[in-house]
Amino acid sequence: MQISHVQTFLTVLETGNLNRAAERLNITPSTVTTRIDRLEATLGQKLVVRNRSGVQLTAAGFKFQRHAELLVESWRKAQLETALPRGFTTTCNIACHHDAWSGGGEYLCNVLLDDHPGVASSMWPGEHQDIQRWLASGMVDLAVTFDSKHHNASSSRELFADLLVQVATNPRTVMRWDPGYIFVDHGPEFRHQHAETFPVEETAAVTFGSSGWALSHLLARGGSGYFPLRVVAAHLANGKLHVVEGAPRFERRCYLAFNRSTVANWDWFEDWLATSQDRIQATCDRQLAAACPASSG
Repeated sequence: MQISHVQTFLTVLETGNLNRAAERLNITPSTVTTRIDRLEATLGQKLVVRNRSGVQLTAAGFKFQRHAELLVESWRKAQLETALPRGFTTTCNIACHHDAWSGGGEYLCNVLLDDHPGVASSMWPGEHQDIQRWLASGMVDLAVTFDSKHHNASSSRELFADLLVQVATNPRTVMRWDPGYIFVDHGPEFRHQHAETFPVEETAAVTFGSSGWALSHLLARGGSGYFPLRVVAAHLANGKLHVVEGAPRFERRCYLAFNRSTVANWDWFEDWLATSQDRIQATCDRQLAAACPASSG
């Protein structure tokens, strides 16, 4: 079995189409077909069904996908570790939920670069279901996530408490309903708390599953919405956004999940995590003091 055949299989799944997979891999569609055929012949199983709309996994293909991801990641790790430049002692692969990067995952990365220069790191964005799969399969060593559930081989530590505040493009106090309100989906716990706090019949005209997208929309078109304080702090400081006076605030917990057997071999892990937590907390305290002086006092 050639690793290129396995990589091609995963690329076909990611793109959903043989031609798009060929473009991404910079090979011909016939080469993609040949690689998939040879992989199926090696395994003795049909992995994908090809049709006009693209490709679909067979039952065997679904089972093989997890092993394929692990094979490719193991190969990538082997390449990295055998080719580590002088001065590097290990590699660390970190997955980070899209909404946890700004003021969260970026601090972990910066502390690693500043305090532990012998560690070569890589950062990978993903959604919760992707991150859980990557962590369980060993594709990543650590994960910054809002999901406290983890695989049997993994543990998690609370990284920080994410303060969600209602902000608006125009200064105002809390009101029953803002026609320009946009709903930012911060997960099931937030949805439940939000519904209990604002039991009104009106529905937001637009919903975003990403704080980044929602923020761009808010700044461009105006209105209001709930955002992590760490994400909007700079815009509060320059006056582009304003905390809605009297609006309730919510919290969600951000965790660092990790493979126990992996971090047991890292003598730098505990110091790195503690320093990162301290820096994140200090920044959160400063942002709260600047945005909500009464609360911080």
